[in-house]
Amino acid sequence: MRLLLDTHAFLWFAAGDPRLGRAARRALEHAEAELYLSAASIWELAIKSSLGRLTLPGPIDRYAAEKIEEGYRMLPVEWTHAAAVERLAFHHRDPFDRLIAAQALAEKMMLVTRDKIFRRYGVQTVW
Repeated sequence: MRLLLDTHAFLWFAAGDPRLGRAARRALEHAEAELYLSAASIWELAIKSSLGRLTLPGPIDRYAAEKIEEGYRMLPVEWTHAAAVERLAFHHRDPFDRLIAAQALAEKMMLVTRDKIFRRYGVQTVW
């Protein structure tokens, strides 16, 4: 089962944060789960870290590399993902979330997120 993690879900799962939903945790810990993180999330984390709105255990490049070593897979932003944003309704103005929605739809992945707005795009979610 291929799961794309929204940025907050990734941070909460990695940190063992209790705010992560029970169903989401079960899905992420499932033996068959393949955990994906979008390059858009890495971009979002880099911006928030550089603005002082997020503290990571180290520079984002090192942190992402550690997560890859732990088994996370990175989902690159392909031009087709970026172009697919054009077809999305403006349910959400956050450019990172819109790109992640487009990726989830294009790659037929379930999105791990607490943000219910993704369902309005037709994205399958788990929380």
